[in-house]
Amino acid sequence: MIRYLLAFLVAMSTPDRAPAQEAVTRIGAGATQVLLRSTTDIGILRPVIERFADLNPDLAITYEQWGSNTLFERSRDDCRGSGTQADAILSSAVQQMVWLVNAACAHPHRSTATLALPAIRRWRDELWGITIEPAVIAYNRTLLQGDDIPRSRFALLDAMRTRPRFFRNRIATYDIAESGLGYLFAHSDSLEATTFGALLEGFSRVDAVATCCSAEIIAGVAEGRYVIAYNVLGSYVLNSGSAEVGLIMPEDYTLLLSRAYMIPRGAAAKAEAIRLLEFLLTPEARTLLSRAGLFFEFEVGETGLSGSALRFIPLSPTLLVARDANRRNLLLDFWNDTFQRNVSP
Repeated sequence: MIRYLLAFLVAMSTPDRAPAQEAVTRIGAGATQVLLRSTTDIGILRPVIERFADLNPDLAITYEQWGSNTLFERSRDDCRGSGTQADAILSSAVQQMVWLVNAACAHPHRSTATLALPAIRRWRDELWGITIEPAVIAYNRTLLQGDDIPRSRFALLDAMRTRPRFFRNRIATYDIAESGLGYLFAHSDSLEATTFGALLEGFSRVDAVATCCSAEIIAGVAEGRYVIAYNVLGSYVLNSGSAEVGLIMPEDYTLLLSRAYMIPRGAAAKAEAIRLLEFLLTPEARTLLSRAGLFFEFEVGETGLSGSALRFIPLSPTLLVARDANRRNLLLDFWNDTFQRNVSP
């Protein structure tokens, strides 16, 4: 408890510290403190962490929810010695996590469970993919029905061309300058030359909205303010609780993401963070993650997509390209030219 109080005092007195976490909750009443920082909404992951706490009554887990960019900045600065490090980090902006590992910010661990992960979900025994989630198109079921539902990017392009008035100001996606996850998806889309430029042109034509947060975007679709949300995680759609929101895994290709777990090199409770990692890789945790919409288990063909249409974003050094300053600036300039001032406050 003392070290978390000290961390708070340091954060309050440091002038250029990134903004604080969005929410905090405490789970468990044990004597040993564990600090988990994550980009996952607390409400979605709570059943998983509560079960871990039940199995480990000696622990008290402090769960801090962060935006991806601020979590990365905090973790990078902590690694450089500017503050007290978390005991574990779980982030959807996996390119940022790969950067942290590459910067020697992670503590290694190897076990039967981690070695059983496929290569695309682990890197250097320092980063592990916990979930499997598709990037989807969400839509309002009342406003779009039948053949009007765009089941691919090509269909979405046709819809924007033929019904620009209907879609004007009613398509939303992440503001990639504010969202590390949104930036990752945009970077991945930019590698698909057949549709990326045309999509941005279409978004510009209908004055699509770039905004910050999954929950806000999905709520907008449920309310009918947005007809379509592009490139949002399927887990947030499934957890929206709204019968008005439908989900499309695009037929041309669907990106699959695995949220990355890392134990910081300077973590005070490394052994406990390893216990949490090992639990997250158990069949019981996988079942809980599936119930939360965080783990999509399917065979090729079950989704109606071909194997080549499922594009997993691997935990690998290739993601460092997404962090390249020149590439990032080019993509941000291209994106800003598309959305101009049409960014949700």
